[in-house]
Amino acid sequence: MIQTIDLRGLKPNRAELLTLIPRSQTDVSAATAIATELIADVRIRGEYALLDQAERFDGVRPEQVRQNIADLASAVRGLNTEVRDALEEAISRVRATSEAQLPAPAVTQLGPGAEVIQRWTPVNRVGLYVPGGKAVLASSVVMNVVPAQVAGVGSIALASPPQKEFGGSVHPTILGAAGLLGIDEVYAMGGAGAIGAFAYGVPGLDLDPVQLITGPGNVFVAAAKRLVRGQAGIDAEAGPTEILVIADATANPFLVATDLLSQAEHDELAAAVLVTDSPDFADRVQAEIERLAPATHHRARVDVALRGPQSAIVLVDDLVAAAAFSNVYGPEHLEIQTAEPGEVLNLIESAGAIFLGDNSPVSLGDYLAGSNHVLPTGGQARFTPGLGAYTFLRPQQVIRYDREALRAVESKIVALATAEDLPAHAAAITARFIEG
Repeated sequence: MIQTIDLRGLKPNRAELLTLIPRSQTDVSAATAIATELIADVRIRGEYALLDQAERFDGVRPEQVRQNIADLASAVRGLNTEVRDALEEAISRVRATSEAQLPAPAVTQLGPGAEVIQRWTPVNRVGLYVPGGKAVLASSVVMNVVPAQVAGVGSIALASPPQKEFGGSVHPTILGAAGLLGIDEVYAMGGAGAIGAFAYGVPGLDLDPVQLITGPGNVFVAAAKRLVRGQAGIDAEAGPTEILVIADATANPFLVATDLLSQAEHDELAAAVLVTDSPDFADRVQAEIERLAPATHHRARVDVALRGPQSAIVLVDDLVAAAAFSNVYGPEHLEIQTAEPGEVLNLIESAGAIFLGDNSPVSLGDYLAGSNHVLPTGGQARFTPGLGAYTFLRPQQVIRYDREALRAVESKIVALATAEDLPAHAAAITARFIEG
């Protein structure tokens, strides 16, 4: 059902490992042409383009793109009690961990009268994207909105694809989650068109352009984010979900198999990867997968994901090699299920979120761990963090020198400016000390 990659006895360097890791054949650039067309259409025709795109891709033409405030309030009242309780608990936990991410302002004194102030200011307006295709991710409302609110963002717009089952409205659970968080600007729009609408605005909807766009989506959403970058900031080009499990012979094969299946059910392109130094354990996990997969609700989707080139059981010589493989892979979700997970953790450099031990599955992070589940995929964890309050903050340095502090560095600035053949730079300093 799932391929095996045997790296035992090999000593590949980082460049060679990059060619060996299992990846989906999906290329974001392949969706660029379509995303370009959809964004351009929204820029030209605004709301009418969004309505046409909804009819084309979502199978329904919404009565209205911007959702009524009354509908949001109704959705809150209509939330299932258990779902509402779970959302409120998730909000509380994510808010607590997001608040811990806020950096404190600092002042560096470089001498008498010479200081640099480090401050952090939130972006003013953001657009948050919540998927609504194969899975309606109400939890993603929490993960996007709460860090933005904690950071102090003043204006928040949210978009999610229109649902045919609900007459073209945003899914009521997503509306309810938005309402719980006090969000009243919600749009029934999806895909590349929604990203374009956020970036450039839609005057007919009173949708003003945003400064930053966050949230996961399909390959067209990722392509659109790449295209509008520069017009608006983005968090990352999030694509199909990934789980990589590092496990040794002490791990529970049943639990590892359930965790791999939990992510495979997201999408046919989802990646499920086990890296282990135990061939016997690998065989036991394979057997568990073959036993459990046919009974899963989304078994057809799971089967395609596990058979795809992006999923694999990888055999390595030891846990050091396992960590090296993981660092090159840069997984969205990394689970460490070994006898001493802390020792493996010390070897890890790159991962979106890390789950330690038998009782910290990825599903915990998806909902109620308090961590954020909007994470980099496709190897981007090697250089991009997951979503947090810091995503919505801009660091700024404020420089304040008095006359004597400036005089103390005058000659050195003049020397450097002269060496760089920028005499006006030097003059801007010496002008402060010309008498009369």
